[in-house]
Amino acid sequence: MTTSKTWRYKFFIGIDVSKLDLDIAIMNRNKLLQHYKVGNNPMEINAFIKEIKITHSLTIPNSIFGMEQTGIYCNHLLYCLEKLRANVVLDDANHIKSSLGMVRGKTDKADAIRIAGYLVKGRDTLKLWNAKRPILNDLSRLSSLRDRLVSVQKVLATPLKEERSFINKASSDTSIQLCSSTLNSLKGDIGELEKHIEAVWKNDERLDHLMELITSVSGVGPITALQIIIATNEFKTIADPRKFACYCGVAPFEHTSGTSVRKLTRVSSMSNRKLKSLLHSCALSARRHVPEIKAYYERKKDGEGKHKMSVMNAIRFKIIGRVFACVNNDRPYIKEYQYGQENKSKEKPLLQE
Repeated sequence: MTTSKTWRYKFFIGIDVSKLDLDIAIMNRNKLLQHYKVGNNPMEINAFIKEIKITHSLTIPNSIFGMEQTGIYCNHLLYCLEKLRANVVLDDANHIKSSLGMVRGKTDKADAIRIAGYLVKGRDTLKLWNAKRPILNDLSRLSSLRDRLVSVQKVLATPLKEERSFINKASSDTSIQLCSSTLNSLKGDIGELEKHIEAVWKNDERLDHLMELITSVSGVGPITALQIIIATNEFKTIADPRKFACYCGVAPFEHTSGTSVRKLTRVSSMSNRKLKSLLHSCALSARRHVPEIKAYYERKKDGEGKHKMSVMNAIRFKIIGRVFACVNNDRPYIKEYQYGQENKSKEKPLLQE
């Protein structure tokens, strides 16, 4: 006999967010009440909420709003809901899609209804959205702008560098000369932007302290440290290193079934690839410049015959473990830790080899 789930909320409101409009489906438990289409701006959103309160006798505490993460397009809606202290679920689009099973067709109205159904189906396991501080949103936006500038710089500079081996030197020099002002401007803009980003987080006491702790780990630079802080919401949303490793695509998963299927253990392709790439760069740096990491890599690869990428993945996890140990213990990484050297209290040492 199966046990029925509890009904903590009475109204489940699924919202499909687009640039100009919001498609909204309201369900009372399993029953679809109505579909609405409103403009994606604060005035229409606030008017809509006032209307449904009267029409459906809806209250904010007994309702839950759900939507897919669509970047800045969600900002107006989240701002209005945050002011009302509403219950909000903001999930990755792939997570919602995979939880619905097989679906046919796609319209904005159907997506809104499916999101509302997703809220009903997972009502006992939903994780409510935890708003980030405005400074984190600003840093996230600035980091994305830096990534775009770096991408443009690579798109322009890489072909110029590669063509030198295949065309005559005079033609190559001409191309480089014609693009030199643009490349220099991009380089200057990236430098100024990085200085501005650093000034922003240095002016915040909490962020400055976290950056100091994270960058104390060998191999971790300020760009990676800032992305870790943004992704974990200052370690409020993700406080467990294993969960963060899963989020970054570092945690390996077993792939077996019965007695015949015995595939290699692999990491998942569903991950934050940007963070995974940054952590891989940190692991490469640590492998080259940190003696104990270099010795670990050689021991595992040459001594035990492990695949090099498997060892690199283990190094990525070591770095994650050290970062979270520093933050959880609220002290910088100590290369050669001795028990009690910080103080005589019964503190656990940071992760070591």
